[in-house]
This record gives sequence, C-alpha cells and structure tokens, in this order.
Amino acid sequence: MRFLILNGPNLNLLGRREPGIYGEKTYEGLCSRLEQFAAAHESTVSFIQSNHEGALIDAIHAAVGTYDAIIFNPGAFTHYSYALLDALKAVEVPCIEVHISNVHRREEFRHKSVTAPACVGQICGLGLYGYEAAMGYFLEDGQG
Repeated sequence: MRFLILNGPNLNLLGRREPGIYGEKTYEGLCSRLEQFAAAHESTVSFIQSNHEGALIDAIHAAVGTYDAIIFNPGAFTHYSYALLDALKAVEVPCIEVHISNVHRREEFRHKSVTAPACVGQICGLGLYGYEAAMGYFLEDGQG
C-alpha cells in the first residue's frame, strides 16, 4: 500500500512540545519508525507536516491516484477545521484520524472532532503506535 502520513500544526515539535503529553520521540523519529513499518509490510510511506491549513488541504486533494490511504493527525485543526472535513469528504482516499494523546482525557474543547466524520475511524491515546495501528488496519482491511 501507499500511505500518506499527514500531520498538522505543532507536530514538527514532537520531543520538545509538552513531552509529558506527547512523549520524547521527535518528528524525525516518528517518520523513521513509520518508514521501517511500511518497508516491513512491503508498503511505501510519504510524510507531510504543515502548520498551515491550506497546505494540508492541498495535500489531501493531491492524494487522489497517488496514495491508497491517509493517516492524519490534524492537531488543533481537528476541533474547528470544516475546510479539512470538506477536503477529506471530497476525495475517495480513505483516512484514519490519529492523535498521540487521549484527547478525551484532556480539555473539553479537544473532545470534539469535526474531521472524524470524514474518516474510517479515529485512534487516540496510543502514542506513536497509533500511526502503526492505523496503517495496520488498512493493510488488513485494504480499503477501510
């Protein structure tokens, strides 16, 4: 399978940003881990991280015909970006939303995802493993 790993705002700061919540592994470490996972499953993986909503929308649009699945951590955009919701709904590339922390054990505003309804499912609270779990789902199920 061909995976697009899409990460939103502040995920480039993994390892430095609130390590008690997000852990001490860096964004580069996450990418390396997922490259190894993909290779072990005869898959490919590409990464896009942006702090800009429009860049994420462009990446979702460009995924059509290039990727079989999207693994997406929208960061704070999760809670208010109807534009990302619309982009996900506009493409026929299945997506799983991933969050490193358990958003349901955090501030109330984090409990609601406006992007999740356009996704096959949502994984939260499993740390970086959540990305692998999402990839594993698609590898097992194929299309979501």
